[in-house]
Amino acid sequence: MTHKARIVSAVALTTLTLGLTACNDGEDAASAQDSPSASAPASSDPGSKSPSADPSDDAAAPAGGDVAAPGTKFKIGDRAVLPFKYGTAKKGTVAVTVTAIEKGAEADMAPFGEKAKGMTPYYIRMKVENVGGTDLSYASLRLRGKLEGGGPTGVILVGDLPGKCDSETAPRDFTTKGASYETCSLSATKTDPIAVASFEEGDAYSDSPVLWTS
Repeated sequence: MTHKARIVSAVALTTLTLGLTACNDGEDAASAQDSPSASAPASSDPGSKSPSADPSDDAAAPAGGDVAAPGTKFKIGDRAVLPFKYGTAKKGTVAVTVTAIEKGAEADMAPFGEKAKGMTPYYIRMKVENVGGTDLSYASLRLRGKLEGGGPTGVILVGDLPGKCDSETAPRDFTTKGASYETCSLSATKTDPIAVASFEEGDAYSDSPVLWTS
């Protein structure tokens, strides 16, 4: 799935509501006054009409390992079992394996326009597995990039870079135990390198995310 790409440069760390996209993040969000947006071309996908992710911690019991507690730290390549909810109807348990955090080139950010100048993209690549065996078809899961010490990047991105970092929705058959797919979450920074991938979906994890580091 390719979202319409938008970018917000976070200067003041407050709540932002931008057009049809709402971002409410105590660390990464920025005020609308200090946070211009830019758009890039988007492609259509059946999953793009799915509701936005809204995970909670009361998902189905895991069937492939213990659920990772909030605040757990993993290494890149490790598999973390996590509760997951998408929209109001789809709920289950997934396993996420972050396979790489790759540094892109500043030129890759061209689709975001002039406001992306000076930003370096990072591609968080992951495998997502259906552990609980519930219907999670067309759901999407996103990880956030963090600086080495776990601090915010100061940039919020909505979308992906086709051919570089494609944010995929789960396929139609992501309904059975063991089904899996691969996807990518896009992050960017103007300062220090991004070295951490963060799962922050659900109340408990938003306060104390699960982290993957090198």
